[in-house]
Amino acid sequence: MTDRNTDKRIYLYDCTLRDGAQTQGVDFNVSDKVAIAEALDELGVDYIEGGWPGANPTDDAFFAEAPKLAKAKLAAFGMTRRAGRSAENDPGLAALFGTKARVVTMVGKTWDFQVDVALGIENAENVAMITDSITLAGTKMDEVMFDAEHFFDGYKANPGYALECVTAAHGAGARWVVLCDTNGGTLPDEVEEIVSLVAREIPGSSLGIHCHNDTENAVANTLAAVRAGVRQIQGTLNGLGERCGNANLVSLLPSLMLKMDYQTGIDKAHLTRLTHASRVLDERLNRAPNRHAAYVGAAAFAHKGGVHVSAVEKDPRCYEHIPPESVGNTRHIVVSDQAGRANIVARLREVGIEIAGDDPAIARLVEDVKEREYDGYSYDGAEASFELLARRALHSVPEYFRLTSFRVLDERRWNARGQLITLSEATIKVDVKDDHTMTVAEGNGPVNALDNALRDALLPYYSELKDMRLVDYKVRILTPGAGTKATTRVIIESVDGEGNRWSTVGVSTNVIDASFNALYDAITYKLFTEGAEA
Repeated sequence: MTDRNTDKRIYLYDCTLRDGAQTQGVDFNVSDKVAIAEALDELGVDYIEGGWPGANPTDDAFFAEAPKLAKAKLAAFGMTRRAGRSAENDPGLAALFGTKARVVTMVGKTWDFQVDVALGIENAENVAMITDSITLAGTKMDEVMFDAEHFFDGYKANPGYALECVTAAHGAGARWVVLCDTNGGTLPDEVEEIVSLVAREIPGSSLGIHCHNDTENAVANTLAAVRAGVRQIQGTLNGLGERCGNANLVSLLPSLMLKMDYQTGIDKAHLTRLTHASRVLDERLNRAPNRHAAYVGAAAFAHKGGVHVSAVEKDPRCYEHIPPESVGNTRHIVVSDQAGRANIVARLREVGIEIAGDDPAIARLVEDVKEREYDGYSYDGAEASFELLARRALHSVPEYFRLTSFRVLDERRWNARGQLITLSEATIKVDVKDDHTMTVAEGNGPVNALDNALRDALLPYYSELKDMRLVDYKVRILTPGAGTKATTRVIIESVDGEGNRWSTVGVSTNVIDASFNALYDAITYKLFTEGAEA
């Protein structure tokens, strides 16, 4: 049995790509899932659940194009075998075992009520389904987990049967048995008591916890389970999830590491990327970050004028429970112009730019970033644009081409087949390597036409652009009250033949102009990283 007083290692399992995708209004595409997985891997989580193979085309495409993860293990999610079918002949299990993932997580019933009503089978058959599925998975995969669905409801209704299900999973070889508060209705004291009892049967080093947030207790329930012995926690970035969401890994991580002295696969240096990871997700979802989110919100360490500011300036511990820099956030005092310097220096070092924190160029860059973010730019989801902005401030990015003008025309008409179609045509004039050139191209929409025209103009001079393509395009209205005059932010994601991905941002009251700004950065970044000569 795990000694919960000495075993301080907590394993992190992120299920944003599956559970988070069940959030109303959230619809990840493959590019979104790849980008989020890469951000989670960079942060340092132990497991990333990619989705449910065979459940939908997006999950299938993601597993087919799964990114190479430096540290995290990719997990595929599915369910135990169906009743009346052997594990070897179950198509769901075959799909689960057929991906590049070497870890599988299987969900099964542990509440006798659901076994009777939802499955309509005998209790013993359900236990056999769990045992057979995990036993087979153990012969095919590197690691197997069992998600005990509705475990806490099941335990409260029939503790003997709930325990029989999870001990069967553990006995069959499950590396982790994860206790799920599926409807989010259990309270922290109940969680701690029940987990403590389960830990007498299954070592805490094999127990996990998966909590939903329907009573606003998912984080508290997870911490209570850790206190009771579990050593794996499941959750999502920003608490994304069905109904009221899941346990929020962004809140859990610093609480575990900085408050409770637990170790995770994330060292304190990488914990400083927490705010960035949180905001990357929001940018992918095309939504504004929660300013009041614990630890990472823009207002989490904000102080208005008066007694608070005076106290914080004397000793930040008066009103700050941790140093904001420890989670990648910054203190914000309206009268201060120093917020952000340390973060920008850290981000520069990440892209290979070494510069002293007191260099005057940093102060100018901080002010430039602030002004641009006030205008609507956001660099948390557009790292390539940030790097270019920084390098331009340090006078180290060539001008590969200069725009003279562009014009985009849309024509909506009936074609010869009687179909209503819209055609886009872009004309662009650019100066490239002492030449002046003009190109015209059509496209599927104005941005695609502009992209095609720009490439046609540049490819004769820069063969490096041959394998570059746009894979994602997002528009967000920043000033909805302005109606059709609203300021818009465009984020473009690009990829090349080597699988490198980068995102760029543009802002304007004209969506085509904003798109061009993002496209300009995307092409410039590709040429710069390839070492092209201007």
